[in-house]
Amino acid sequence: MKRTVRVGNAGGYWGDDPRALRSQVLGPEPPEFVTADFLAEITMSILQKQRARDPEAGYARDFVSQVAPLLGAIRERGITVITNAGGVNPGGCARAVLRAATEAGVELTVAVVDGDDLMGRLDELLEDGVGFDNLETGDPFGPRRADVLSANAYFGAEPIVRALAHRPDVVVTGRVTDTGITLAPIRHAHGWAPDDWQRIAGGIVAGHLIECGVQATGGNFTDWERVPGLGNEGFPVVEVEEDGAFVLTKQPGTGGLVSPAVVREQLLYEMGDPERYLCPDATVDFSGLTVAAAGEDRVLVRGARGGPPPGDLKVSASVRGGFSARGSLVVGGPDVRGKTAALETAFRDRLRADCEAAGVPFPAEFRVDLVGADAAQRGLADAAHLDPSEGLVRFAAWSPTRGPLQVFRKLLPSFILSGPAGLAVTGGAPAISEVVGYWPALVPRERVAASMRVIRVSAGGAETVVAEEDVRFEGPAAPADAPSRAAGRSPRSGVPAPSPLIEAPLGAVAHARSGDKGDAANIGIVGRSAACYEWLREHLTTALVGAWVRDVAGGPIVRYEVPGLWALNFILERALGGGGTRSLLLDPQGKTLAQGILRQSVRVPAALLATIPSENRPRSPAFAAPCSAS
Repeated sequence: MKRTVRVGNAGGYWGDDPRALRSQVLGPEPPEFVTADFLAEITMSILQKQRARDPEAGYARDFVSQVAPLLGAIRERGITVITNAGGVNPGGCARAVLRAATEAGVELTVAVVDGDDLMGRLDELLEDGVGFDNLETGDPFGPRRADVLSANAYFGAEPIVRALAHRPDVVVTGRVTDTGITLAPIRHAHGWAPDDWQRIAGGIVAGHLIECGVQATGGNFTDWERVPGLGNEGFPVVEVEEDGAFVLTKQPGTGGLVSPAVVREQLLYEMGDPERYLCPDATVDFSGLTVAAAGEDRVLVRGARGGPPPGDLKVSASVRGGFSARGSLVVGGPDVRGKTAALETAFRDRLRADCEAAGVPFPAEFRVDLVGADAAQRGLADAAHLDPSEGLVRFAAWSPTRGPLQVFRKLLPSFILSGPAGLAVTGGAPAISEVVGYWPALVPRERVAASMRVIRVSAGGAETVVAEEDVRFEGPAAPADAPSRAAGRSPRSGVPAPSPLIEAPLGAVAHARSGDKGDAANIGIVGRSAACYEWLREHLTTALVGAWVRDVAGGPIVRYEVPGLWALNFILERALGGGGTRSLLLDPQGKTLAQGILRQSVRVPAALLATIPSENRPRSPAFAAPCSAS
């Protein structure tokens, strides 16, 4: 009999909607499995600091408070909850869940997956020749060894699959990939072998699509005006078939929108090379994916291709990264831009003089932004015509030592009475924060083993260890230097006959989503029709995009084609000021860049607009066309 596996997502990061888990477990159509992603690179270092102060800490306590009142319902409804909320202390998280079950008088089985924490093994691995050089910069790891705060290998689905064989109610892991916690229950339910690459590729695509929660159901969608219940979207559910194809949907009766356009955007989110999406479980090719409406709030996704995973596991390390401080003042109009420019000049001159007087260097990085006048999109808006009635002037500085920032923090309040007219107070002296830097690296997968343990607690509180097992990541590996074909040319089709050109914003023929890949930004640009994609492919070159983002990208720009999704994916190297907490940018994750790209003016054939189906036409006046014709 044909089997469909239903997996729902209940959170995309630590701090996501606390109602998400409840909405999936108690929803009218609860999935068999519910996943919750709590971890990001910066989260691991925060949790490591917490555990250093308290050996029982180091996990996302929010998960325990969310799951505790639902344990009875989880048992009654036969749901399995899978989460990486264990952080750097999966055992501590599991013990907290077991205590909650005992307090509630609920019999519960909890599986724990750990072994990803490499902090205690770093010196041993270095001595054995594992370099841990920075994947993005090539910098050697050795000189930074004393600065390392955390180091975790990314595990895949395999240890969770082994745990699910023992029918746990809750699975708690450490640093398992976002896609791995979704792939595992799909593999378990369908009985896929670990080398069933094609099917596994479909499961990874499903995990990638729902890992960020409601971004798959209308959150952050370009055409946000089409999303019912904006801000109250239902969390996503995937229904996965035996061949790896799946339908994306959501709980009935909830807000949000599941449409092919939403799905195309989210599939491109935080994407690198779409033909080489590297995971511990497989290497996936997204370029042949297709999406199609399959009913109201239902979209069918198929066409994933897979192959062996890379021979190394990714390591996410965090290192001490100096210090930063940020402060702001409100500037009232008129002439907000002129006042901001004067403030910047005066503040910079005073800061330089005061640092010299204090015997400390000027901050290694310093910037001033007028929020509301192209501060986030950095040259993508026509800032010359933006003069708000008031603005928030944001001052930010970074230094490898605290000294320059002590001068910075004392200087800023002094400008409240000495700057131009119309300054308003938004706070006192800014705080100095220690920066945690992100250090991506690799470790041979045969050098790391996962530990899996399953514990059952009776309603009376008696604990029994059901199973224990070490899991190594073995098997064939993809060649490290396999070339990508994604930037090649696919056959032309559906291009309208020549017609008069009109000037219009790019958003008239495309929608887009952007995100971060370390210090690089990715911008996925999707045609509003197949013909729009053909036009984009011919005209949206790296040279044109490079001219638009000249104030953003400090390195090369790479373009990939994703014809099945009517999309192009652009990678902007060195675009995020170091990325994460290291960056002083107003938007250090590049979230606003896609919207800035869509504002750019292009000349398109008038006939192209007629190829766009009604459900894909923009509603925003900002993307209206035509502006002019010739």
